[in-house]
This record gives sequence, structure tokens and C-alpha cells, in this order.
Amino acid sequence: MAYIKPTVFANSFTCPHTECGVIAKQDWWSRQWNLNQHPQNEYNHLRVGICQHCKKPSVWVDDQLFYPITTTAPEPNREMPSSVLKLYQEAATIAERSPRGAAALLRLSIQVLCKELGESGANINSDIASLVSKGLPPLVQKSLDVVRVTGNDAVHPGQIDTDDPETVKRLFELVNIIVEYMIALPKQVSGLYSALPADKLKGIENRDKPKTPNP
Repeated sequence: MAYIKPTVFANSFTCPHTECGVIAKQDWWSRQWNLNQHPQNEYNHLRVGICQHCKKPSVWVDDQLFYPITTTAPEPNREMPSSVLKLYQEAATIAERSPRGAAALLRLSIQVLCKELGESGANINSDIASLVSKGLPPLVQKSLDVVRVTGNDAVHPGQIDTDDPETVKRLFELVNIIVEYMIALPKQVSGLYSALPADKLKGIENRDKPKTPNP
């Protein structure tokens, strides 16, 4: 689908309202802080565009879009625990304006996720080490550490560019991958396995019992 990034005073762009989302003509008016209203005026600080498709406004202060809140973050995994989802969604709402803040929230989200997976939640590095000792797949371990290290760097700036929206967008994707491997897939497999006929399950159980050595 074609996309034109919304910019202030543009004649047309992709409407930032998610329920609209079409490329449409925008009508503009602006207002100075002293409340004097004018037609389109680049010297006024408050600008409002009206989408001619959905008739809803976009509100700008100078060249920054303040309403509606938009995000490029991917949709959260459907199996994401509510405690993690709350932080994920909060990070999504600020990702465009503060990628660094979003990275820090995503680091916190995986710390909460570790607690959901049975770890203490007190130290994310120790929690990941504990999960590794329990057989955590290397792919998930690497994903956890990428989000952990990048999120730490957002709080204690180092060498990772956490002001880069693309870097933070990949962190959202990794959080979804972690939830998929640690929650969604095991739940799906467990459901299919438990639906097997009772005699088949019994056969599998007998097969996997420790063998008694012959005397």
C-alpha cells in the first residue's frame, strides 16, 4: 500500500487516523498563542489539518504531530501477558517522539516477562542466565540480551544509537519473537498434544519410561 508521511501544511498525505489511513487532501488552519485565528500561516504555532476523507483533525505544534498519537511499532503478540503488554503499548505510544524512552520500557517489559516465566524479576541478567540453564533456546537468549543491552544503553548512554527509530522498531519485533517462542508456541503444541487419543498418549508415556535393565 502506498504511504505518504504526514507533514505539516502538506497538501495531502496518508491520514494518521488508523480507522482512515487513506491518502487524502488536507485542509489547514492555524492559530497563534494569543488565539488569533488565521488561514494557513507558517508563523503560527498551533496548526490543524482536516482530512477530507474522514473529516477528522490532526493537531500539530510547529512541525510536530501531537494528535492522533501514531506508532510504527508492530502489533503485540496475542499471547503477550497483560503485565508485559501494558509496557509494550506504553513504549509504542512514545516510540516516534522518544525512541530512547521506548527502548528503556521494552527492556523493562522483558524483565517483567522473565518474572512471568517463573524467574525472580529482580535482576534481568540473572533471570536470563537461569532460563538458559533450564534449556532456553539460543535464539531466544540472544533476543533477550539484545533488548536488555540496548535498553540499558538507553538509560546509561554508551555506544548504541537508541535515538534511532529503526533500532527501536527492531526491539519491538524481538519482544514479539520472545513471546512467540516462550509462550505462544508451547501453548499451541501443548494443546495439540493433549488432544491426542488417550491410548496414543499412554503409548508415548510407556515408550519414554526409563527402561529397567535385564538382570
